[in-house]
Amino acid sequence: MAISPPSDLVLDVVRAADPAAVQEAQAKLKASKAAFAATSLAETGKGFGAAMGVLDTSATKAGLGNPEASKKLAEMPDEYRKFEASVLSTFVNSMLPKETEDVYGKGSAGEFWKSMMAEKIADEMSEKGGIGIAEQMYSQALARAERQGSVNTTTDENDRSRAMSMIDDFERQVLGVNKQSEA
Repeated sequence: MAISPPSDLVLDVVRAADPAAVQEAQAKLKASKAAFAATSLAETGKGFGAAMGVLDTSATKAGLGNPEASKKLAEMPDEYRKFEASVLSTFVNSMLPKETEDVYGKGSAGEFWKSMMAEKIADEMSEKGGIGIAEQMYSQALARAERQGSVNTTTDENDRSRAMSMIDDFERQVLGVNKQSEA
């Protein structure tokens, strides 16, 4: 035989309980609910990576992001993005909380896990367009390559006469011809 106590009886017991114990129980229920929600998001693919995408779009809406970054990222060599991720990793690691023994653990193992978290965050940021370090370095490398590969087409008369005298000297050496004697 099952007993089904009236709801008034349950409420009387809750009211008679220690208020601090009730608050502690409610906090534990909220914490387990948050942990369940986080696990559910991670299992459905809406965890950390999706959150980075949300941050990216909100930054773009605020005018902080670069909406053209995805086009440039497609043609940029991966080395530039990896360099930006390593620089961002240092920044992110310095911004993470210092008292993290409860989250990452104690000692060198805790520092290792913390640095891995910073590295992952920086890598995700860099893949989503970063803060412009890779883009700036890539555009500078392209400009440098263009400068080295292009020929200076603007010459003055001084350059022209020097080039003609060099050609004359070369002809004399190779062919043994004296142009002044031909003239």
